[in-house]
Amino acid sequence: SAVPLPRCSPPPSLPLADFNYGADEYDAEGNEEPKALPEGSETMPYIDESPTMSPQLSARGQESGDGVSPTPTDGLGTGGERDAGKGLEMRKLVLSGFLASEEIYINQLEALLLPMKPLKATATTSQPVLTLQQIETIFYKIQDIYEIHKEFYDSLCPKVQQWDSNVTMGHLFQKLASQLGVYKAFVDNYKIALETAEKCSQSNYQFQKISEELKVKGPKDSKESHTSVTMEALLYKPIDRVTRSTLVLHDLLKHTPADHPDYPLLQDALRISQNFLSSINEDIDPRRTAVTTPKGETRQLVKDGFLVELSEGSRKLRHVFLFTDVLLCAKLKKTAVGKHQQYDCKWYVPLADLVFPSPEESEHCPQVHVIPDHELEDMKMKISAIKSEVQKEKANKGQSRAIDRLKKKMFENEFWLLLNSPAIPFRIHNRNGKSYLFLLSSDYERSEWREAIQKLQKKDLQAFVLSSVELQVLTGSCFKLRTVHNIPVTSNKDDDESPGLYGFLHVIVHSAKGFKQSANLYCTLEVDSFGYFVSKAKTRVFRDTTEPQWNEEFEIELEGSQSLRILCYEKCYDKTKLNKDNNEIVDKIMGKGQIQLDPQAVQTKNWHMDVIEMNGIKVEFSMKFTSRDMSLKRTPSKKQTGVFGVKISVVTKRERSKVPYIVRQCIEEVEKRGIEEVGIYRISGVATDIQALKAVFDANNKDILVMLSDMDINAIAGTLKLYFRELPEPLLTDRLYPAFMEGIALSDPAAKENCMMHLLRSLPDPNLITFLFLLEHLKRVAEKEPINKMSLHNLATVFGPTLLRPSEVESKAHLTLASDIWSHDVMAQVQVLLYYLQHPPISFTELKRNTLYFSTDV
Repeated sequence: SAVPLPRCSPPPSLPLADFNYGADEYDAEGNEEPKALPEGSETMPYIDESPTMSPQLSARGQESGDGVSPTPTDGLGTGGERDAGKGLEMRKLVLSGFLASEEIYINQLEALLLPMKPLKATATTSQPVLTLQQIETIFYKIQDIYEIHKEFYDSLCPKVQQWDSNVTMGHLFQKLASQLGVYKAFVDNYKIALETAEKCSQSNYQFQKISEELKVKGPKDSKESHTSVTMEALLYKPIDRVTRSTLVLHDLLKHTPADHPDYPLLQDALRISQNFLSSINEDIDPRRTAVTTPKGETRQLVKDGFLVELSEGSRKLRHVFLFTDVLLCAKLKKTAVGKHQQYDCKWYVPLADLVFPSPEESEHCPQVHVIPDHELEDMKMKISAIKSEVQKEKANKGQSRAIDRLKKKMFENEFWLLLNSPAIPFRIHNRNGKSYLFLLSSDYERSEWREAIQKLQKKDLQAFVLSSVELQVLTGSCFKLRTVHNIPVTSNKDDDESPGLYGFLHVIVHSAKGFKQSANLYCTLEVDSFGYFVSKAKTRVFRDTTEPQWNEEFEIELEGSQSLRILCYEKCYDKTKLNKDNNEIVDKIMGKGQIQLDPQAVQTKNWHMDVIEMNGIKVEFSMKFTSRDMSLKRTPSKKQTGVFGVKISVVTKRERSKVPYIVRQCIEEVEKRGIEEVGIYRISGVATDIQALKAVFDANNKDILVMLSDMDINAIAGTLKLYFRELPEPLLTDRLYPAFMEGIALSDPAAKENCMMHLLRSLPDPNLITFLFLLEHLKRVAEKEPINKMSLHNLATVFGPTLLRPSEVESKAHLTLASDIWSHDVMAQVQVLLYYLQHPPISFTELKRNTLYFSTDV
């Protein structure tokens, strides 16, 4: 029944396809590395298990020794002809890659069928190896599957070999999809087949010998003529194949023009395959498929994901796998041509030996080098700017090469951010001596890992040492079993995936109940931005209670966010546990929960009340969302008696002051007791406190000073920011805004100096005097940066948009997303304020006297 396959090699002029833009393009150290070639690999490069990946075409040449000259696809013709050609060229690449993997699959099925005939022949003799019933069970449906794929391969191969743009092959895929039913029968029988094979090899030495080493033919032009594979591994191949059957269809559809005769046929095949897959997916969850070590223990993958490890003083991105009884830390290996991607095990700790050191035990651990906030903020700005450029290129139907280049740059920047932003230590200690340190950006994730490990440790676990072969088998299984395929950065998302929300989320944390005993309780809120979660707000500690009533409101800035997490903590006041490492969170997590931010549900003007349940605790909260373009609008106050939303000239005239009273009082209070507060002006104050202060200032209440001295300092800082944000016109005025944008873009230092000083001089007196007053205050705050962690750059990021953002954002027709208008202008607004913050002191009188502030000679 086994017929040799005609060799179907891809045409020699094919450029190399690199079908995976993302996780596999970088090794874990962030270095670029040569790609594996499809040849001889059963996991084809384009078959990333997530069909959402957008295939990218890169024409890196093969090693020169291969005798094939790289032909960049850009030589395909010009203009529109090239685009049409490129799609068809991509189809050819996808198909020839698929054929190569189909050939390997058929060889594997053939190897399985090979012992079936002799086994059947002995079954009727006086000394059978297996009974006919056993043979029927073990090899159930293999022959049928083999014939279906052989026929498909034989029909498709000549079409790819004699390739031209009119080739149609959709009917072949449609037929293959319609025959998937045979796999349902195979899957239903799979477990029994495995058990039967296992029992038979235990009871029959002859069968054991056969099933341990089945010979699989190598592809025609590979150096290896045969490889030895176990029967158990081969029986898994059809399951592996069917779970991937939809992926090639996704890729083909992506590169088949909608008017091509194949298009509806491929769509139909995809629909059949997807329906079939969802019907059997309940039966096979490859994640839980056990890895059988040589000892016969069953190991299941429980959790995996990317974490940053601090190793020999530098940050490395690792893929961490938690199995039933072992934690394994791996990185993607640099792969040689012709081999598929492999993991390299860096270390493993049997769970029986794994302990979490308490903070006091971990003092000898390396100190975490924290990247300054302003560098992270800078990088976020860069990423936002590249996103805008990508959007513009797409809107202007830009060249895909330019877009690919931008996307690559964005991936590098996001990769840097992913590597450098985490700062919460997660320590793992092996009882036999060695300690490891991961850095996470979210305490939620840290507790998920810790809980998953502790849950497994409740079982009766044995300590063990893996032999090198066992370790190789386990690490080899990681690639197949992994559930997280791509580094969590937004550039790995497809265009049609939700970009998340940009704007401001207002959250009121009301109360919580369900605590067994009184405790000192508080909550933190985390949202995801740039692909990873960070903590954005924290309620006050409610002391000694089982039913905390916080009722605090927060305004959280969202940057492409899709989820909100709430964590509930018990505050630890025990001095012995407080670690020197300031990022160590020693408070105990009482519960945690997460909700999706659904753009439709959230974008209403009204508050939306919700409850998150976590380990028997219920936290009540409300939220509403303002999109960025809405929150950018400055609305003048209807009442002209207050100070918020009233022109600064009106207020100073009424008060007979040079600088509004509210500005003087808030600044004085911050300098008195907030100048050493970590994150002053960056950390949100409680919104209800800010509203209370706003009301008092608006009413010019005589209790202002008493209230200020009692109020949380972050609320006072928040009130000052709110005052500037609600001015009907920005402090640096609408009229001068375009000139500030042009001035900051000048590259000649003397011209820039002259222009920027001239612009200050052009401001009305109340605006100028208030701006200079604020400027000197912010410089004093930044002098305390070692303590308060607020650099000039951080302060410019916080205040720039508040002082400069024009009152009306013209809707720019070609920029669809509010986030684009935002990122582009915000960078310049931040730069304007930073320019003045870094400038030597500017005095009002000096400025007014000097028409030309500095000589223009350089």
